[in-house]
Amino acid sequence: MPHVRVNDLQLFYVEQGRGEAVVFIPGLGGDHHLWHRQLPAFAQHFRTIALDPRGAGQSDKPDLPYTIEEMADDVAGLLEALGIERAHVVGASMGGFIAQMFALRHPHRLGRLILCCTSFGGPNVVPMPPESLTVFTQRTGDPATDLRRLWAVSVTERFLREHPEVLEEYVAWRVAHPQPLYAYQRQLAAALAFNVESRIHEIQAPVLIAHGMEDRVVPVENARRLHARIPGSRLVLFPEAGHLFFIERAEEFNRVAIAFLKGEEPSG
Repeated sequence: MPHVRVNDLQLFYVEQGRGEAVVFIPGLGGDHHLWHRQLPAFAQHFRTIALDPRGAGQSDKPDLPYTIEEMADDVAGLLEALGIERAHVVGASMGGFIAQMFALRHPHRLGRLILCCTSFGGPNVVPMPPESLTVFTQRTGDPATDLRRLWAVSVTERFLREHPEVLEEYVAWRVAHPQPLYAYQRQLAAALAFNVESRIHEIQAPVLIAHGMEDRVVPVENARRLHARIPGSRLVLFPEAGHLFFIERAEEFNRVAIAFLKGEEPSG
């Protein structure tokens, strides 16, 4: 499976499709599999790439401090290694932090930007509800247990009840590709230190902000605050969907996102 050497570590990625490049960045603890409901659809239109960030999946997991800046530079290094001059970028949650930092540090490499279920960080965001914060900060170290607790706050109760097979598939994948607790904590520390509120207006690329209205991890008000601070950005909210709205409402999100990346007017 494909690895590239980037910034002194081996970075894992998957790729399918042809055309303009689109890079998908998962959130805290996640790997490329988080986007399994996006990759086949996007690959019909784009050269679709999903990476495992440092500390997760099949990428290297150094036991050293991580920063969002480093992870954004990893994305730039991946593009360099693949001979890609510019790419669209899609980031979710912490992946949205990385995507914003990529936009600020490597604007010449960015086409269009999609920010999913994320925020600009810092003291002026709407914080995670206490019950969700407990899930994210108090890990047991058992992958299956932690993932089930995480899933319970990341999707709506209805989706959890009606689609148990999606949870079981995801748990099976992540148990087979576990993240060491130290690596999770390194990523978490990087995410907690993120704050680009004072610079977010500098992003010049077209930006789509997408969010589930029942998000119990990153409350939806954060999407509105992002939208207010990024000139010309577009905001699409998905009702009856939680933090992982792009899994819960995959067909709708894919339609809106693909249209946006093609320069068409999004709807939904």
